[in-house]
Amino acid sequence: MPAKKNQETKKAVEKLGEMLRTFGDTLGEIFDDPDVKEKAKALASSVVDAAAKVVEDNVKAEEARAKFRNVGKAAKTLGNSLETHFTANPQ
Repeated sequence: MPAKKNQETKKAVEKLGEMLRTFGDTLGEIFDDPDVKEKAKALASSVVDAAAKVVEDNVKAEEARAKFRNVGKAAKTLGNSLETHFTANPQ
């Protein structure tokens, strides 16, 4: 993989990791549970490591970008659904 595309792919994997860590931190705050936060961090780390290996070995940069866009869309959908749920069902 050319250096530029490899660097772009690495940035995408890092952004995925940031998103997962933020998601885990948010879940930990919502549930006010340090164990949830720690498990989410471990999950993020594991996914990032696995994603980096797969992307480097098997996936073309264009395919990786498309897949990361899909992950972003799914995260946005989840966020909107949760917001709607908690707005409609305030405690």
